[in-house]
Amino acid sequence: MRKFILKSLLYVFIILMALEGIVRIFHLYTEDPPRYIDELGVEKRVPGYRGYSVTGNRNQNFSQFNINSFGFNSSREFSPSTRGFEIAIVGDSFIEGFHQDYRNSTGIKIENLMPGVEVYKFGYAGYDLANQLHLIHAYRNHFELIDQVVIYLNYENDLNRSTYTPNHQRIAMLASPVFRIRDHIKLLSYVSKIGIMDSFKGLAVGGNNTAAKKGAYKNNVLVESKESRDRKDSLRLENFKSLVGQYGFDKTKTAILLDARKTSASFLNFCSDEGIDIIDFAPSFMASKAPTTLIYDAHWNDHGRTLIAAEIVNFLQNNRADPVLPGKLLTSYKDPQTVPTN
Repeated sequence: MRKFILKSLLYVFIILMALEGIVRIFHLYTEDPPRYIDELGVEKRVPGYRGYSVTGNRNQNFSQFNINSFGFNSSREFSPSTRGFEIAIVGDSFIEGFHQDYRNSTGIKIENLMPGVEVYKFGYAGYDLANQLHLIHAYRNHFELIDQVVIYLNYENDLNRSTYTPNHQRIAMLASPVFRIRDHIKLLSYVSKIGIMDSFKGLAVGGNNTAAKKGAYKNNVLVESKESRDRKDSLRLENFKSLVGQYGFDKTKTAILLDARKTSASFLNFCSDEGIDIIDFAPSFMASKAPTTLIYDAHWNDHGRTLIAAEIVNFLQNNRADPVLPGKLLTSYKDPQTVPTN
C-alpha cells in the first residue's frame, strides 16, 4: 500500500510538472505587472515592466504591455508641454488596454488619425471616478499642460463612492505570499485565470453567500424595480456632484466618454444642464455590423477601439478650435463596417 501511494504521488508530481511545462511553453498564463500606491496616493503599476496579457482558455488574445516610467501601459512617456497638442485619456481596464498590443492601442489609433497629436493613456484596471479625479488632482501640474482630457465613465460601476481612499489592503493582498506563489507557479496562474479555482475561492470567503443575492431574476438577469433603480441613480448623481465639488472639473477641456445605453437619463440631463461635454459611443457601436467586444470578454476588441478613437477625434474636430490643434491634418474617419442609421 505504501509503495502504491508513493508511486501515485510520483505520477501526480510528474503530471503537474508536465502541465507546468506546457503552460509555460505555450504561454497560456497571463502576466500582471505589480501595483503600488505612490507618494501622492495614486494607485498604479510599478514602472519598467513588459510582458504579455493572455485572455481566454487558450492564448486566444495575446497582447504585449509596456509600463512606462509614470506607471501606465503606454507606447510613450508622458511629457506634456506648452508646445503641440496633448490628449489624456483616463479610465479603467478599458483604457489600460491589456487586451490590445500597446503598439496598437486606442491612443495609437487616435494619433494615426491626428498626426502631430500625443495621447497619454492613464488607464488602470479597477479605477472608478474617484480614482480618476484624484489622479488628475494629484498630478494637476501635468494635467494643466494637457490640452484635452477624456474621462471614460462606466456609469453602473464608477459612481459608487463619494470620496477617494487608497486601497492599501488590495496592494498588500496582491503582494502576499499566496499571490506570489500563484504568480510563480504558472499552472496555478492559468487555472485561476480560466475559473477552475473559483469554487475554492468561494469556499475561502464563506461559500456562495446566496443570502446576499436578493431580488427577482429573469433569464439569470437581476430585474430591479423602478424604485430601486431610481435610488441608485440618485446616489450615483450625488456621488458625482460630491467628487466634482472636491476635486473640480475643468469643463473647458474635459469630456466624459460613455455608453448612453447604460447611463441614466437623469445623469445625462445633469451633464447637459451643467455644460459638461459627453462623448457617446453608443450610436457607432449599435450601427456597427462587426462585433465591438471580444468574444470571451466584455472589453472592446480592435474594431471597438477603432470606433472609440474615431469618436474622440470627431468630438475634437467639432468642439475644439485651438490654433495648436492640427486641424488641417485631421483624417476624416468613416467606419466601413457600420450600417446606415435613420
